[in-house]
Amino acid sequence: MRQIPVDTSAAMVMVAQPPVLKVKDRRTGEIAVDADTGAQMMTVDVLFAANGEAEVLSIAVPETGINGELVMGTPITVTGLVARPWENEFNGQKRHGISFRAAFVTTMAAAGSKPKAA
Repeated sequence: MRQIPVDTSAAMVMVAQPPVLKVKDRRTGEIAVDADTGAQMMTVDVLFAANGEAEVLSIAVPETGINGELVMGTPITVTGLVARPWENEFNGQKRHGISFRAAFVTTMAAAGSKPKAA
């Protein structure tokens, strides 16, 4: 599947809604897991503001990639953000869109408390 890297260096990103478990199948309630690590996936809604525009994006993140207390309005850094175009057909109707996934979502406070390499 094609992945498009997203540059967040010039954007202001903050939590719009705290993380929730990502549901893979609404009918069964099955929770999505990371194919590589088996970690449960979370969805974090973020406000992404850049170039005079702002948009709320839902980002999938492994539970192990969430660092710090992600409450509404908290400034964050997003590491390894990629966009993935998708398309499916359900009941004869085609749908398409873009999904977002990141390796890590970290509060600015948690990022600032990490020791820096010399």
